[in-house]
Amino acid sequence: MKIALDAMGHDDGPGPLVDGAVLALREFPQISKLILTGDNAQLEALLKKHGCNDSRIEIVHTTQVVEMHDSGIDAVRKKKDSSVSRAIDLVKSGAAEAVVSAGNTGAAVAACTIKLRMLPGIDRPAIATFMPNIKDRFTCVLDLGANVDCSAEHLLQFAVMGSALTTATEGHAQPVVGLLNIGEEVIKGSEVIKRAGELLRAVAASGHLNYLGNVEGDDIFKGTVDVVVCDGFVGNVALKSNEGVAKMMNAMIRQEFERNLFTKLAALVAMPVLRRFKARVDPRRYNGAALLGLKGLVFKSHGGADAFSFGQALIRAHDAARNRLLDGVQDAIVGTMQALPPTGGESVQQAA
Repeated sequence: MKIALDAMGHDDGPGPLVDGAVLALREFPQISKLILTGDNAQLEALLKKHGCNDSRIEIVHTTQVVEMHDSGIDAVRKKKDSSVSRAIDLVKSGAAEAVVSAGNTGAAVAACTIKLRMLPGIDRPAIATFMPNIKDRFTCVLDLGANVDCSAEHLLQFAVMGSALTTATEGHAQPVVGLLNIGEEVIKGSEVIKRAGELLRAVAASGHLNYLGNVEGDDIFKGTVDVVVCDGFVGNVALKSNEGVAKMMNAMIRQEFERNLFTKLAALVAMPVLRRFKARVDPRRYNGAALLGLKGLVFKSHGGADAFSFGQALIRAHDAARNRLLDGVQDAIVGTMQALPPTGGESVQQAA
């Protein structure tokens, strides 16, 4: 498995990314090559600091860095020798099987869409990640911000891609899919949501998708379904809310040690449970969102990720490549084309 790493995309520079890369290589010998794109001098100095001379690491020198304030299109047009652009080029040429970036999301989406192009039958890329649920498993949620306005056909495509991702990385043969709505009843929601429900039910009736129906926000964390589909605006709010709750719970745990002797003793007794809970909701554990729908595997890490969380993103990219996620998405799209109503799924029908 050869993975390209945009090594200059972190909020705090390449340091945390190199830390994560070294950690991932140490823990996962399955990674046969890790190609770091970025400033050669900085990257070599950081690797030397770790005492890392792993032969699986290769550096591709770049002269430009995409900043967070750069627009997506400008980053592609004016910074062709940026670390993110060169990393995506490696996937396009076949030199790498997946790319991981913690940089400017807009630039990454724009560069991937222009350079890699979309898979046949997919109109837009979608960002998908996994959130913990009370069943000690994860719920795949998409889209998380790539598309603010979505059509019913886009939501159907997201459902198919999310299902394929869950099968490839979580091992669910027939993941259950739900459409995020303001209620379970089919009459609720916007016209787009109602139309998306019709398309999803039609595909499910043919046996090409395991669709449950409408779900609500709390179903993400209840584990009612394996995949939750929504537009990028709603999905991003859900993601940031979940991260906020996790931070709040961690802060509350710390505060219990600062109140008085009784609460300190009680907290010490409960510490094993508190630690397990903290680990379970830790956003670092599910860092690494997949950018689905492209002719290449792309994973987006949080811009402020630490070494542990960035290592998790690298492992998700590795697992997706090992389990042939691209083939799974393409097969799933082709498998749904006959099930769509004549007036729906134009891109999928064209792909046939």
